[in-house]
Amino acid sequence: MAGAAGAFSLREVLAAFRGCVTERREVLLGPYLRGWRGLIRFLGSLGAVFSFVSKDAVAKVQIMERYCRGERREQYVSLQSMVEYELASGLVDVGRRSGHPESGCRTVLRLHRALRWLQLFLEGLRSGREDARTSVICTDSYNASLAPYHPWVVRKAVTVAFCALPSRDAFLEIMNVGTHEEAVAMLGEALPHICDVYGITQELFAQHQLLDLP
Repeated sequence: MAGAAGAFSLREVLAAFRGCVTERREVLLGPYLRGWRGLIRFLGSLGAVFSFVSKDAVAKVQIMERYCRGERREQYVSLQSMVEYELASGLVDVGRRSGHPESGCRTVLRLHRALRWLQLFLEGLRSGREDARTSVICTDSYNASLAPYHPWVVRKAVTVAFCALPSRDAFLEIMNVGTHEEAVAMLGEALPHICDVYGITQELFAQHQLLDLP
């Protein structure tokens, strides 16, 4: 995406994730996917280093958007309605079968794991010192989230690539919200909403034994 329409804005991500959770603590898929579109733009603005996540995230978001626009779209209004519908309809492979490799539950699980990494990484940027090494923040966040799900070759390549990451100041400029102080403040506002969405999803998937879908 080129031009202003394709530029990352932390403000847009904040608005999307703020609108995710209803009063009944349901996670709405429309705002969730809009938030992910913003995070994908963030990853894209950093170049090829994060393509291992962004390419997969783009594919997963597109799958979910098809569900949200499809014949059964009323079943894909929220994460809760999606889980209930897919489990009741036998659309989720809880074993090692691969009859439903693109079920909504499996697709969201992949996004959910990546969201944890981004949440940890952005929190590290927010709370880190000015001279904090982004490569260390990113590696620590990756090891605590996505690394267990990647083969050794990918883990090695990714952690080497992280060494080329720009400075913390450069990341704060990419946020597109003004000064570094304003970017840190907005991260502080956005992260609780992202954390809330992550926590509800984690609890929902754990309740239905969906956290280890093949």
